[in-house]
Parts: sequence; C-alpha cells; structure tokens
Amino acid sequence: LLNKYCKFMAVPVAFGKKTEWKDGKQVETDQDNIINNVEPLWTKTPSTLKDDDYKSFYRTLYPMQDEPLFWIHLNVDYPFNLTGILYFPRIKSNIELQRNKIQLYCNQVFVTDQVEGIVPEFLTLLHGVIDSPDIPLNVSRSYLQSDANVKKISKYITKKVSDRLASIFKDDRKDYEQKWDDLKIFINYGMLSQDDFYDRAKDFALLKDVDGKYFTYDEYKTLIKDNQTDKDGNLVYLYANDKEGEYSYIEAAKNKGYSVLLLDGQLDTPMVSMLEQKLEKTRFARVDADIVDRLIVKDDNKESELAKDDKDSLTETFRSQLPTMDHTEFYVDVQALGADNLPVLITQSEYMRRMKEASKYQAGMAFYAQMPDAFNLVLNSDHSLIKGVLDGEKQECGSQLSPVDSELKGLEARLAVLHQTQSAKKPEEITQEEKDDVKNTEHSIQEQRTKRTDIIAAYAKGNKVVHQLIDLALLQNGMLKGAALDSFLKRSVDMIK
Repeated sequence: LLNKYCKFMAVPVAFGKKTEWKDGKQVETDQDNIINNVEPLWTKTPSTLKDDDYKSFYRTLYPMQDEPLFWIHLNVDYPFNLTGILYFPRIKSNIELQRNKIQLYCNQVFVTDQVEGIVPEFLTLLHGVIDSPDIPLNVSRSYLQSDANVKKISKYITKKVSDRLASIFKDDRKDYEQKWDDLKIFINYGMLSQDDFYDRAKDFALLKDVDGKYFTYDEYKTLIKDNQTDKDGNLVYLYANDKEGEYSYIEAAKNKGYSVLLLDGQLDTPMVSMLEQKLEKTRFARVDADIVDRLIVKDDNKESELAKDDKDSLTETFRSQLPTMDHTEFYVDVQALGADNLPVLITQSEYMRRMKEASKYQAGMAFYAQMPDAFNLVLNSDHSLIKGVLDGEKQECGSQLSPVDSELKGLEARLAVLHQTQSAKKPEEITQEEKDDVKNTEHSIQEQRTKRTDIIAAYAKGNKVVHQLIDLALLQNGMLKGAALDSFLKRSVDMIK
C-alpha cells in the first residue's frame, strides 16, 4: 500500500529500518528505511535531465517492460497546473493488455491509474505519470466529464503529443521511420478516434510500401497519381496485408509499374476505410482483389475471344472439380489475361472481404461475419494450358455433347416461343395444358443441362491438368491443406516422372 500510494510523496515515508549483511545474516541498522522518492523525475526541470535519467525512471515504473521509444515531459502552470512524463512503449500485440499504464497523481500522491476522461482515449495506450493539483483526490467519472480543467488538460496533452511527434519527424526523419512500426498503432488509433488529432497527424503519419520505403500522405499521392489513376479519375492505392503470402499478386502489380503499400497493422482495415472518406477521389484495393488489369481500370478491358459455349464449358470443367470447404464459396470467371500471365489465379472481392474484417471491430456487422468467404477462380483463356484443357474437352466429349447441345438449343427455342405466345395473353386466358407445356419444357432443359454437366465433370475428373491448376491456385493462397495437399504432392511427382 505504501509503495502504491506513497511511492513519490513529497515528504519522506519511513517503513522500518534499513538492513545490512553482517556475520552471515541480515540485521537491522539504526537508519530509517525511506521507501519513497520525494523528488521524482517529473518535478525536475527537463533541461537538467539526460536520456538515461528518463530510461531509469521508466524502469522504476515498469520494471518488466522493454525500453520505451521516446518520452514527453509535460510542464505547464497556466491556465492549469500539470506536470508529468509520458512514455511511448513498444506495442506489437493486443491493445487492451496495455491500457491503464498511466498513473495519475495529485501533488505526488497517487490517485488512480484509470485515466479515461483525463487523457484522450488513444493515449491511454501510453505509459507514464501525470500530476495535477487541479484534479482532486476523490476523482469520479461524472466529475471528469463535466470539469472544465480536465477538458483543457485533455486538449493540452493531445497538442503536446502531436507537437512532439511532429518535432521528431522534422528533426530526425530516419529515426522516426525506424520507430514507425511501433508508433503507428498510437497514431492510427488517434486519427481514427479524434478528428482534431487526424488534422494534426496527417502531416507526420506515414505509409510504408512493400520495399520498406516510407512516405507521408502527400508524398505518396504525388508518387502514384500519374500511374495509378483510373479512367474515372480515382486515385487507386494498392496494398497487401501479407508480403510473403501475396507475393505473386504484388509482383504482378509491380510489373505494371504500380506501387504497393504494406498494411499489416492491427488498425489498418479501419484506417483504409477512413482514408477513403478523408482523401478526395481515392480508393484502396488489395492486390488480390482482382486481376491486375482490373485493379486500376484505365480503358475498356480486352474481352476473351472464346465463344460463349466454350466459356461455359471451361467454367463447368473447373467448377465441377473445385473442393468443398466450410464457409467458403467459389465462382469461376474466364478472362483474357495474356499468354505470359498465370493460367489460373484466385481473387477475393475487396468489398466483401473488407466488410467481414470490419465486422471484427464494429458492432452491428455480425451479418457480414456469418457470410461465407467468396473467391473467384479466374481462368486465363489466353494461356496454352487452359486452351489445352478446352481442346481436350472437345476431343473427348464432343461426340457425347453434340446431341445434348442440339437438344438443349431446340428446347430453349421452344421455351422462348411458348413464353412469347403466353405473354400476349392475360393470366386467366392461359390454359392448364399450356402451363404444363412450359413446365415440362423447363424440366427437359434442366435434364439436358444436368446431362451436359455430368459429361464435362467426368472428363474433368480424369484430367490431371485441371486438378493441378486448381491446386496451384489454392496453394498460392494458402488454401491447400491436409489430404488435398498430399494428393497434390503425389500428383506432382507422377507428372514429372
């Protein structure tokens, strides 16, 4: 209790006598054991202190913590009295575990470590000490919410922290950049929670690209505006969350001359949404949200030259062999991506993925969290392997599919005529026989489509290239595991024997 409440009391507090080692045991001396520091560091003039003094005091407060990034010495006597030292700790994990590390004192007497309301919410992640005689010992939450001095103190601390960060950025940018990965959680949290802090911090907040280079918001806008503006005039910021896991997508973007940001922090998802609102005509897209040519659309995309029937056949060939995964849905798309690009790749909708991630932070978005993950398997119709799969399907299934396709076209034509005839009549004028005719024709069409699907699926099941391409796309996205991964490895060995 003495250590907690009287550790820095302004008068000496004696607790027993000091001991010393004598004749093989600890024995008491006549000297009082003073357990407090009557002149703690925050009561001293900053100009008389060295870095080692601040670090030593931090170890006194938090003996098990790593060395802080830097600190801010508070010292103001008008329009209120406030002294203290705030430290920026190194944080890389759970935010909540680091809260309640700021100690509030009144004339060096401990009051509380629950400083919400005095310190802006985002700065409750800081460590240190605040001492103000203008805050009474019987602090209550209702008092904090209504007291004018407390509100002034909160604004002062925000300004002091902003000024200190801006000063470090201006005086030693290289050192600031080296500390950015630890600092960003404080700054991002502040920008998300307080508009006034965003206005201050936007000049010293940084963006980091996948090559480890740092940029201010204005610098990065200047860097990408010529090459990453789409046909609608929107500036597109490409980003990755996992440099290694999204490597091939990053390389595809870089090969187009695009810059890619690395956004792998805890608060980067809500930051992206906020920046899209704050920055004019700006949108963010993760590099695996679509094929690279559609991430930044500058003109009308090249359409696949395949006929619709060929597209349908390719789509069905691959769809029939896609794995069944819990809470996951796959869709197949055929695009002309160029002969030199990958034959198959998987993309994920930027909107849906972001909504699901946002549901982790925001109440009321549980609907998105419950939705299955949706992925697009994109087939490159220009690639020789995809062309080979289509040619093989025509050779092996052509004779079986020909009568089915003919029957299907005839039935679809008949259904169109029936619908056209009945559209000219009132509902009550259509006979039961005519309704049955439509129903039977639709049933026959479904039967022929099922038959067609079964024929293609039988071909695809025995085609190693189809399975290999699907597994390669899954492997690229970390989705090939367990028995499926084992089958892929064995098939790979068989194919290169």
